[in-house]
Amino acid sequence: MNIIEIIKAIILGIVEGLTEFAPVSSTGHMVIVDDMWLQSKEFLGSKYVANTFKVVIQLGSILAVVIIFRWRFVQLLGLDRWIKKSGSIGDAAHKVYATGRLKLTHVIIGLIPAAVLGLLFEDYIDEHLFTTKTVLFGLIIGAFFMILADLFRPKTPVAESVDQITYKQALTVGFIQCFSLWPGFSRSGSTISGGVLLGMSHRAAADFTFIMAVPIMCGASFISLVKNLEYFTMDALPFFVTGFISAFVFALISIRYFLKMIDRIKLIPFAIYRIVLALVVIVVYF
Repeated sequence: MNIIEIIKAIILGIVEGLTEFAPVSSTGHMVIVDDMWLQSKEFLGSKYVANTFKVVIQLGSILAVVIIFRWRFVQLLGLDRWIKKSGSIGDAAHKVYATGRLKLTHVIIGLIPAAVLGLLFEDYIDEHLFTTKTVLFGLIIGAFFMILADLFRPKTPVAESVDQITYKQALTVGFIQCFSLWPGFSRSGSTISGGVLLGMSHRAAADFTFIMAVPIMCGASFISLVKNLEYFTMDALPFFVTGFISAFVFALISIRYFLKMIDRIKLIPFAIYRIVLALVVIVVYF
């Protein structure tokens, strides 16, 4: 077993887990860390194995969201009635089911714009936009969008919780999410900022962002995995499992911490971090 490759798998899993759902662009960090340091585009001797590995560790982050929002997904899928009848319900579930006005329709409406645009331009994005320079551009522009969102948001949110989000807000956030197709802009950064500008609290926008991310990321990951099934070899499996576990654990920690602090610190600190990161990379590597 190649220890160096295992260490790379752990590091990339940590980077993915810490950044996937924070408004700092996981794609941007993966490109910067990978292109400029780890050089794992030829992971295990194949760029196709490397691409498959990145899909696998993304699934680790998705699993963390599913676990944290498990009662919300149960409610959205209409399974809460069965659970109530069975009596197997805890305090966390009670909080969700007491309101439960967020519908699956909200999520679907929010997904459509980026899903359609992503399918239409997938090949172009993969071929032309996944470079360090384009990511740096996305980091900086996305950061300014986040700053504008915090400066010009309504003083009093009209949607304090995710259950108060309207269909119009969901659709508009969906269109704003299209910006995140540019690597470095950040899915969370675009949708949370958009939600805040539309009158959601930071926590409501973050909750909706994470819930909405699961189906679109699962769909994209499934398509990628089907295309790359041949690269799931016994030689690659230990590295895939290591990266998956690493991403899952650190995503679980990152998401829980982020949700606790987002209403307090807002978006500007993350925006400043993005700008500083971009400037450091420019100074050091260009």
